[in-house]
Amino acid sequence: MARRKDIDGSESVPSFYGKELRWQREAAGLTLNQLVEGSFYGQSHLSEIERGERRMPRDLAEHIDLVLKTDGFFARRCDEVRRARRAGHAAYFEKVLEAEQHAESIEEWTPNVLPGLLQTQAYAYAIVRSAHPLEPPQDSETKVNARLARAALFDRDHSTPEYWAILHESLLRHPVLPAPDMAVQLDHIARLARRHRITPQIVPWNAGAHPLMSTPVMVMTFTDAPPLVYTESSYSADTIDDPALVKQYRKAYDRLRAAALSPEASLALIEEAAEDHRNGKLRD
Repeated sequence: MARRKDIDGSESVPSFYGKELRWQREAAGLTLNQLVEGSFYGQSHLSEIERGERRMPRDLAEHIDLVLKTDGFFARRCDEVRRARRAGHAAYFEKVLEAEQHAESIEEWTPNVLPGLLQTQAYAYAIVRSAHPLEPPQDSETKVNARLARAALFDRDHSTPEYWAILHESLLRHPVLPAPDMAVQLDHIARLARRHRITPQIVPWNAGAHPLMSTPVMVMTFTDAPPLVYTESSYSADTIDDPALVKQYRKAYDRLRAAALSPEASLALIEEAAEDHRNGKLRD
């Protein structure tokens, strides 16, 4: 029987139950392949869960509880992780939070506000308060901190997804914040582009009719799973995996990209707008 190692309960929930899962599996004398046998998941998926790198899906947790006879332990931990990861986010955003961590590429179009992954604290707070003006400020701060935490994926050394953002030119000029803060926001986007963490493209104000004019879209691709599309409105959203619909959104996004300026011209426009805000050439 495997000798139990001390498990640090102060670790993140995924790391904590990942180590517990490995101990329980080895105590039962099972290999990774033997434990996932009869489920829809593979050995590599389970290995990532044991290392705390991937959230355990509910159906897999129930399968593991059945095989290891752990009386619902992992299903309960699965629910705890879902609640922990979702703190500060709407319930409908949960699948995106998981998918972002494993995406090979993320392509995003936001016609009305800058993407959450690119927002500064001041911009995020303004957007959150505009959507929830009556909530306690501490609740808004929780939402803002959760949104900012997502951008940590740009600081990963080897597994940063390729992120491609298409933005409408009006977002560069729209004074969501006072001019100095708007300059900081646009400088932040330009800095990410200069570090080769993102590729921004701008749809110019005079581009005319184009696909997805009023619909924000995020397209995510993966090395080991089919692509996903996420689209949202003010207080609801939809995560789409139907191949035919994903293909339709994919084509619309590609046509939109064709209407945008080149990455080089787009970055120059972003930096120019930041300078205009800084110098007071654009009114608040």
